[in-house]
Amino acid sequence: MTQPTHDEAHGGALGERLNWLRAAVLGANDGIVSTAGLVVGVAGATGSRAALLTAGLSGLLAGSMSMAAGEYVSVSTQRDSEKAALALERRELRERPDAELAELTGLLEERGLSREVAREAAVQLTERDALRAHARVELGIDPDELTNPWHAAWASFLAFTAGALLPLLAIVLPPADWRLPVTVLSVLAALCGTGWSSARLGAAAPGRAMLRNVAGGALAMAVTYAAGALLDAAGV
Repeated sequence: MTQPTHDEAHGGALGERLNWLRAAVLGANDGIVSTAGLVVGVAGATGSRAALLTAGLSGLLAGSMSMAAGEYVSVSTQRDSEKAALALERRELRERPDAELAELTGLLEERGLSREVAREAAVQLTERDALRAHARVELGIDPDELTNPWHAAWASFLAFTAGALLPLLAIVLPPADWRLPVTVLSVLAALCGTGWSSARLGAAAPGRAMLRNVAGGALAMAVTYAAGALLDAAGV
């Protein structure tokens, strides 16, 4: 008989996917919105293609490096915390195994097992791999799949760069009269896409995520364009 299938993610697979999703979506959104705001603001003050290209490219490089560095530092801190927690758990298992067995039993009971079943499961898990059992049940950590700061950094760098390229190309490639409308429409469409993708991959309704993305991007471009226009009018 054919077994039923589904695509629901479980446990560590879901957590890992959500971590990658977070880094990619944040990077792409930041790349789109920050670079769009930058070039639209400059466009409000000048129509020079050279100035627009310089501003956009500088924003792309600075933003992608900043995102990568920030993600690396953040995930490195998380990885250090995971290693420290595993080291503490390893020492406790060595120094007080009976207390740790009782603790694991209690944790399994809290998940709905009866006292007898929880005790038997804890004994079997401990005999198989005590550290792994406590890491997963007590700490929510897979010792074989600790967070990787380099993966997160590269994901953020590439996502930001990909997102930033769209407004940069949209503002410098079209003729002068078309630059602003092409950029605004391209950015809003891209933000709809990233909002939809993030919601679908996270198993959430896409409407609210798309609305948040579009509203935030539109506000950023409106504010920076107004600032650029005011500076141009003031002769700065």
